[in-house]
Amino acid sequence: MQKNFRVDQNSYDFNLLSEKAKIIYGNLKFVQKLSQELNGMHAVLNRAKNAYIEDLKEEIVQKKSGVDFISFLQDD
Repeated sequence: MQKNFRVDQNSYDFNLLSEKAKIIYGNLKFVQKLSQELNGMHAVLNRAKNAYIEDLKEEIVQKKSGVDFISFLQDD
């Protein structure tokens, strides 16, 4: 089975790598996968942070005005 991969603009055959290069390649793939997972987690955390900010703003407005704006939007 021929497994090719690219680094920069060059293509390489995984089967022709030395054992040390294969280990380094494995480490690279691990780091790339972890980076993708962390990017996804970052997006989720940003979304949660923004939701908390909006909730906090609503709570502050409600406290100042005495009006619960959320109750106007909810169906009974």
